[in-house]
Amino acid sequence: MARTKNLDFRRKWDKDEYEKLAEKRLTEEREKKDGKPAQPVKRELLRHRDYKVDLESKLGKTIVITKTTPQSEMGGYYCNVCDCVVKDSINFLDHINGKKHQRNLGMSMRVERSTLDQVKKRFEVNKKKMEEKQKDYDFEERMKELREEEEKAKAYKKEKQREKKRRAEEDLTFEEDDEMAAVMGFSGFGSTKKSH
Repeated sequence: MARTKNLDFRRKWDKDEYEKLAEKRLTEEREKKDGKPAQPVKRELLRHRDYKVDLESKLGKTIVITKTTPQSEMGGYYCNVCDCVVKDSINFLDHINGKKHQRNLGMSMRVERSTLDQVKKRFEVNKKKMEEKQKDYDFEERMKELREEEEKAKAYKKEKQREKKRRAEEDLTFEEDDEMAAVMGFSGFGSTKKSH
C-alpha cells in the first residue's frame, strides 16, 4: 500500500511556546511599572530663532521632479528637523512654529516669564535707540535729500517732455509720407475706403 501524506495544510501553533513568550512580556512590563516611574522629559523654554527663514530662494523657479528625486529636493519647503515636505510657505511657517517641530528641537511651547528688571532694561535699550535715531536726524542733510529728490523729479519731467516732442515729430513725418504717397498715386495697401 502507498503511504498517505498528511493532507492537513493548516498551520500548527505551539501553544506552550507562545504562552511562555506572553508571560515573559507581562513580567517585563510589570518590572518596568514597579521600578522607577518614567521621568517626564525636561524641555527648554521657547526662544527666538537665531536664523532667518528662507522663503524666497525657490520663488519663481521650476524644478523637474522624478521618482528618484530625494525628498529634500521635492517641490515645496523641506524641514530637515522633522524630515517632511510642506507644499506652501504659510503651512511651512505654521509647521516651524508648531508643537511637533518645537518638540523635535527639544523645546516646549512655554515661554520664559520676564521679570520687572528685564522689562525696564528693554525699555531703556529701546529709548536709547530712539534717541540715537533723533540725533542722527540732521537738518542740513535732510534739506540736501529734498533738493536731490526735486532735481530727480525735474529731470523726469524734462525727459517726459522730450519723449512727447519726439513722438510728435514722428507723427509729422508719417503725415508727410502720406501726402507724398497721395501725390504719387497710391494711397495705401488695398483699402477701398476713402478718407476725407
